Amino acid sequence: MGTKSFLTRARGLLRIQNQLVRECLAELLATFVMMTITLSSAAQKITFFETKGNLLTAYLGGALGVMAGIYVAGGISGAHMNPAFSLAMCLIEQFPWWKFPIFVVVQTLGSFISAGAVYILYYDAIWHYSNGTLTAFGPRETASIFVTYPADYVSVANGFLDQVIGTGVLILVVMGLMDIRNKAVPKGLEPVVVALLVLSIECSMGANCGCPLNPARDIGPRLFICLAGWGLEVFRWVEGRG
Repeated sequence: MGTKSFLTRARGLLRIQNQLVRECLAELLATFVMMTITLSSAAQKITFFETKGNLLTAYLGGALGVMAGIYVAGGISGAHMNPAFSLAMCLIEQFPWWKFPIFVVVQTLGSFISAGAVYILYYDAIWHYSNGTLTAFGPRETASIFVTYPADYVSVANGFLDQVIGTGVLILVVMGLMDIRNKAVPKGLEPVVVALLVLSIECSMGANCGCPLNPARDIGPRLFICLAGWGLEVFRWVEGRG
């Protein structure tokens, strides 16, 4: 009885009353979970020379990471995890504009922290694979664990169009799932359907640019690896990088 009352009091003291703070923490955690699973899938694929992962497992990791993030915070912040989705919600007046910059910062921060977590988790593997040199190009580059780069043949215009179409399909279908006038997804399975959607986009539109679909997914990890030792070269595109 005493233990129960202590836990009740502790829960009351630790409970965050401010709704905005709760939403921001939920969004941070959701983005962290999504990105940690996504980046870890890439790290396992690359650092073990594709003996313990391949392109399909990396795609599955990204899709299931989205599902996990939605289950973590969907009922609190909406689990946007993507500035592009937050912007779309603002445009249809389902999300207040004043929250938009706050969510963008939180989403980017969640991605930044997740990159740090994956770097620590795969620290030995990254240094072993790279022969002690952190680089963004060459046969043993490791920057692509954390960020995506376009294929050699992709122009800036084609890369831009690739991301507009891929992100547009993602947002369009998610909004279709949210529309109560459409055929409803069984309650509780919405994150699973979104994960299948992400997987389908990765499998069909991932060749040109690696299918980031999410500004926070790129900016946060790119900033982290820039500071962690890869340097400013992570912001450059080099033909035939690896």
